[in-house]
Amino acid sequence: MDTAEIRRRFLAHFEAAGHAVVDSASTLANDPNLLFVNAGMVPFKPYFLGQETPPFDRATSVQKCIRTPDIEDVGKTTRHATFFEMCGNFSFGDYFKAGAIELAWSLVTNPVDEGGYGLDKDRLYPSVLVGDDEAIELWMKVTGLPRERIVQLGPKENYWSMGVPGPGGPCSEILFDRGPDFGPDFDATTLGPDMPVDLEDRLLEIWNLVFMQDDLSAVRSKSDFDIAGSLPKKNIDTGMGLDRVALLLQGKKNVYEIDLLYPVIARAEQLSGKTYGVDREDDVRFCVVADHVRSSMMLIGDGVTPGNDGRGYVLRRLLRRAVRSMRLLGCEDRVLPELMPISRDVMGPVYGNLVTDWERIAQVAYAEEDAFRKTLQAGTQIFDQAADEVKRTGGATLSSERAFALHDTYGFPIDLTLEMAAEQGLTVDEQGFRGLMAEQRERAKADARAKKGSHGDTVVYRGILDEHGPTEWLAYETLETESRPLALLSGGAATSRLAEGEIGELVLDRTPFYAESGGQVADAGTIVFDGGRLEVIDVQRPIKGLVVHQVRVLEGELDAGREVHARVDPEWRIGARQAHSGTHVVHAALREVLGPTALQSGSYNRPGYLRLDFGWTQGLSAEQVRDIEQVSQQALRADLAVGWDYMTLEQAREWGAIALFGETYDNTQVRVVEIGGPWSRELCGGTHVDHSSQIGTVVVTGETSVGSGNRRIEALTGVEGFAYLARERDVVAQLTGLLKTQPDDLVGRVQGLTERLKNAEKELEKARLAQLLGASAELAAGATQVGQVKVVAHRADGAGGGDVRNLAIDVRGRLPQGEPGVVVIIGSADGKVSVVAATNDEARARGLSAGELVRAVGPLLGGKGGGKDDVAQGGGSDASRIDEALALVSTEVARAAG
Repeated sequence: MDTAEIRRRFLAHFEAAGHAVVDSASTLANDPNLLFVNAGMVPFKPYFLGQETPPFDRATSVQKCIRTPDIEDVGKTTRHATFFEMCGNFSFGDYFKAGAIELAWSLVTNPVDEGGYGLDKDRLYPSVLVGDDEAIELWMKVTGLPRERIVQLGPKENYWSMGVPGPGGPCSEILFDRGPDFGPDFDATTLGPDMPVDLEDRLLEIWNLVFMQDDLSAVRSKSDFDIAGSLPKKNIDTGMGLDRVALLLQGKKNVYEIDLLYPVIARAEQLSGKTYGVDREDDVRFCVVADHVRSSMMLIGDGVTPGNDGRGYVLRRLLRRAVRSMRLLGCEDRVLPELMPISRDVMGPVYGNLVTDWERIAQVAYAEEDAFRKTLQAGTQIFDQAADEVKRTGGATLSSERAFALHDTYGFPIDLTLEMAAEQGLTVDEQGFRGLMAEQRERAKADARAKKGSHGDTVVYRGILDEHGPTEWLAYETLETESRPLALLSGGAATSRLAEGEIGELVLDRTPFYAESGGQVADAGTIVFDGGRLEVIDVQRPIKGLVVHQVRVLEGELDAGREVHARVDPEWRIGARQAHSGTHVVHAALREVLGPTALQSGSYNRPGYLRLDFGWTQGLSAEQVRDIEQVSQQALRADLAVGWDYMTLEQAREWGAIALFGETYDNTQVRVVEIGGPWSRELCGGTHVDHSSQIGTVVVTGETSVGSGNRRIEALTGVEGFAYLARERDVVAQLTGLLKTQPDDLVGRVQGLTERLKNAEKELEKARLAQLLGASAELAAGATQVGQVKVVAHRADGAGGGDVRNLAIDVRGRLPQGEPGVVVIIGSADGKVSVVAATNDEARARGLSAGELVRAVGPLLGGKGGGKDDVAQGGGSDASRIDEALALVSTEVARAAG
């Protein structure tokens, strides 16, 4: 049974049982605790947390997921993948344990001709939480299985929580016995509390049923918490691994051999000339390629671009591991243009954006491969330098710090470092490297734990929402409201009053203030009451439906009983509307100039200023930037109408509205803003002008890189844009006055002056160098005799590194032929000290080394250096000890020459 049919049967089974079919959300989680959606329930999390009311009692979905902790396990087990599809069914206060068990068991075991999967009941083993007798009895009743076929596991395996206060509950898994080829024999009655590692492939978990019944508090970790009581409504959250069921129904040994992944392996075989299934190490590489190519494609499809942190770093790591694995399989050429289209053709029938957005996806992926190929070349040079240094000092081990720097700074994979070190007869402090990696992961975890506080903070906001209901939000309709305070917060906790000078949070029953979202900053303004005044510092929506104002008490003392007047600063709002509409205009102009693949990946706008990030692999030319600015100005001149309407997400997509990457949208109703009809249609909740001419102007002030495959345009709008142009006009006026020329001739006049200045600097440099080298003959003639060696040790004040090197080499060439000679020049310029040593053939024959001389004097100068035996250089920062360092030269020469 192909995977498409497995997916279809799952949704059809639950739709027939009264479940609403919900499309997969993006892999990008709108959650401070998650980089990616890592389970099918994540899009439903607000319903389980009570932050939102679900629009249905039952739902089912096939959700695309990314699980980054499994990256290192890919290919090493039969079941781990970084991208996977989780088939799930969910009950929100509707059916519970019995219903979930019945629905899962019937689909898994019903015959194929009756719409089921037809799995052999004799090879299925339900698992329950130790002590969950209710679940045991239900499994026996529903399935007819004896008690000894039901595995009891501990909370590590069979208790589910989010790791934060909120819902949790026992789990029940469906395990499939794959037979003795995949693990040792077992006795189901003696298993537990943890599943033995050597049985994880044999007893393959294909479905997990979460019985969400407990209200958790004091959560210390995912397995250490207190149960405050029972949930008022019991929920069901299940997840069936699509790839895992596919490997069973397709008779494969692992998930990499199913119909969604093996075609990539087959193409990799053709490219590499190697055969899958022959060598274990090569098989792991084939699996990594298949998995990572698919995962990368799906992430790029959802708007992720390669970067150095967060989601971008995960994508970069996946792409580079795929390319590196192909290199280890013997393929040195570009591989992604050969492999990724295979994955597109397999996944595209389900995820149509992979086909319609293919040009952009391919552009991002292929550019990253090209960048990595350059990184490998540069990293190889850095590795060679490090290896040479280890050998020169008599060592045999590359330090963990060097290996970590190659990995972390230059993107050089550790397996490549290990391989190249072995080729040069060196080892790597791999244990130390793993330790540094562990420290980095722990820092990331600590940062994630710190961020988790944001979920805990929502408890107080949920209480306000439950008690008073949602805020009446009037930002689209008015700039002023008469309002009533519902709650005051100080330091995250409820308070009865805010005193003068205090900063706190205020929740109103109704507000005209725009809360920060969609790249637009929050409104500024004031809230006044009898005897007092508040400054609005920030406005946020910590949970859906609730608007929270951060305020500073400027006058008086506020308590919850006072009526207040909330007023948005009108000038601020005008500037914000101009900037946000300007962002839409620039985005449309960008696509018109560069093509439809130039899509916004992020934005920020405040009054008078906009910043727009977009996926693009190369810098824009000055002509392209001018064209974008010109198209924007033409849109303003055309006085295009700006309008907005509400519709379903599906209707918006059919209408051609652009949904921005990384944003999450309500499936039932979205707001579409259009400028000039179809010219610009985007899903957006921001505030906008009524006609494009009201933006005033769009002045592009910069275009820069913000990481591989990402560019940024910055621009000014409205009064700020005109002010910028006025400043430029003033600069032009000042320059034309100074140069006594006309504005049209200014560029030519400046170019002429610049050329004359460059020529003069060249002549000065020639004269200075001639003067410096003119002393070479005198220095050579004044060489000191140290034993049989001619020694020149000279101080060159005002000379930098390049001059010092030229002088040392020139002096060495003027020393008497046939006699051993050593030259050491130390210069100082701009607070930096430069030292260069040079030796001739005769000196080196006597054991004198330029590199050793530089290493000897370097510490005196507050620095270090090194190099070859004939010429070496170094630097430092302590010019006060130059004379002492020069005196040391003769001592070192005498010692080395005997």
